[in-house]
Amino acid sequence: MKVSVNTEIAITYLSARKKQTLVAALGVTFGISMFIFMQSLMKGTNDYFEKSSFSTTPHIRLYNENKVADTHLMDNFFKDKSTKILDNPKQIQENQGLTNPYGIINEIKKNPQVVAVTPQVTANVLYNSGSVQISGSVAGVNIVQEDKMFDMQSNMVAGDFHDLDRVNNGLLIGKGIADKLSLHVGDNITVRAASGSPMIMRVIGIYATTIKQIDETKSYANITQSQNMLGKDRSYVTDIKINLKDYNNAPPVARELEILTGYKAEDWVQANEQIKAAFKIRAVILDSVIGVILLVAGFGIYNILNMTIYEKIKEIAILKATGFTGPSVVSIFLQQAIYIGLMGAAVGIVIGFSITLLASKIYIGAGTLKYLPMSFYIPHYIEAIFFGVITTVAAGFFPARKASKVDPVTIIRG
Repeated sequence: MKVSVNTEIAITYLSARKKQTLVAALGVTFGISMFIFMQSLMKGTNDYFEKSSFSTTPHIRLYNENKVADTHLMDNFFKDKSTKILDNPKQIQENQGLTNPYGIINEIKKNPQVVAVTPQVTANVLYNSGSVQISGSVAGVNIVQEDKMFDMQSNMVAGDFHDLDRVNNGLLIGKGIADKLSLHVGDNITVRAASGSPMIMRVIGIYATTIKQIDETKSYANITQSQNMLGKDRSYVTDIKINLKDYNNAPPVARELEILTGYKAEDWVQANEQIKAAFKIRAVILDSVIGVILLVAGFGIYNILNMTIYEKIKEIAILKATGFTGPSVVSIFLQQAIYIGLMGAAVGIVIGFSITLLASKIYIGAGTLKYLPMSFYIPHYIEAIFFGVITTVAAGFFPARKASKVDPVTIIRG
């Protein structure tokens, strides 16, 4: 393939200064490899924490939210146009159960984005074992659907969660509850709800999510048992939990469900605002670090091309005197920057992948996290090439433009 004269000159200049070219390429290599590693680490940790939050939190939770008293009743009673003022309004005590929950579930299932829907009966309770008493909550669920949504099997420490459907008074407890009350599978525990009679329950299993607040307070029972615990009928449901094909669509779908049902639809973003804030902070820190690295690499290329122009100033003047135009000179030095960027990018991708692979083998051994979470996300590699080349082109443009403005007559005259 025939190569243009501009390209031949650019390659000649690069090969004549091998050490400087290598140093410039290494700067790009380092920047791109760190870009890939840091992006892989951030996405890997974000994915891990999101997955951890979904171990007990649905994409959307539908429930009856307590409302604060307003002036609607006063408006109905006092028909005049006077302004009604309600001083120090309080929350209105309402039934926590949903009206026609199974009809709502059937409507929700019609949404093509929904992959799983399950009802839940939540009861605030006191756990008693001997003389020890702790507070917590019991979630009455269909355990098969619960496993489908949250992979209960992966969190099991002891027992079989399927026994929740086989044992009438079965209770699946968190490891924190088991440790505090010295309970094992097969032991009995007294559970008392605020609005019901105390019930003797049998521990059929122990689970651990590694989320302390959940493991020390939450247990699972058959949905019928939770209804009995609260003295409610079989139509009583306090929550409807929903999972979607893509959890990123949870906020807009939640707003649609609020309009459809009139109940509060809390999406996972609202339920995990602190985690999302941490993600954004990490992203800002990462972008700052990567930006500085690429900026340093860009200055390295800028300095090398500047020195090349200074050393080759007479040759540039001769080129212009023999007919090379300003754009041709710009092309020569801009090509040098592009070649340095491409060389650095090619090696940087390999090194970045290798570092990411090695980091994924680092053993952590904390809770459910065995190894350092790393992501091998292809768009990160494409972004790395893009940013690497853009940085080198930007760094090479200004020296190239400077070279194009050289006056050959002035330089040749000395």
